[in-house]
Amino acid sequence: MAHWCLCVLVILLSCDVSLQRKKKTVQTLSRGWGDDITWVQTYEEGLSKMKTSNKPLMVIHHLEECPHCQALKKVFAENKEIQKMAQSDFIMLNLMHDTTDPNLAPDGYYVPRIMFVDPSMTVRTDIIGKYYNRKYTYEPDDVDFLAENMMKALVLLHSEL
Repeated sequence: MAHWCLCVLVILLSCDVSLQRKKKTVQTLSRGWGDDITWVQTYEEGLSKMKTSNKPLMVIHHLEECPHCQALKKVFAENKEIQKMAQSDFIMLNLMHDTTDPNLAPDGYYVPRIMFVDPSMTVRTDIIGKYYNRKYTYEPDDVDFLAENMMKALVLLHSEL
C-alpha cells in the first residue's frame, strides 16, 4: 500500500512540474529577437507608447525567410548590452511587413532595416549603419555599431528634447 501511494505521489509531482513548464508563456511578438523585451504589436501602438513614455522607438524590419535577417536576429538576441537597452530604454517593434509611413523607408524597402523614431515623431535619418547603399541595414558583424547607434539615439533624445 505504501509503495502504491509513493508511486501515485511521484506521478502527481511529475505532472505538476510538466504543467508548470507549459505555463511559461512564449512572447510571440519577439519573433526570436529577445523574449525578455516588451514588444509592441503595431507601429501605431509604438508611436503612442513612445509619446507617453518619452522613450525612442526602435523599428526592426525583417522577414522570416531572409538569411541576413536570421543572422542579425541571432546576434541581436545574444548581445547582453543590446538586450538590456532594448528592455529598459526603448519602445521596441519588429515588423515582418512594411508600414504605411514612407518615412520608415527613406532609401528603400529592404530587410533587415533598423530605424529609430524619437518622441517628437521624427524618424532619425541621421542614425544610420555603415553601408551607403542601404543606410539602415546592419550585418551580424555590425552588432557593436548597432549598440553605439542605440546609445546615440538615447543621447540625442536627452540632448534635443
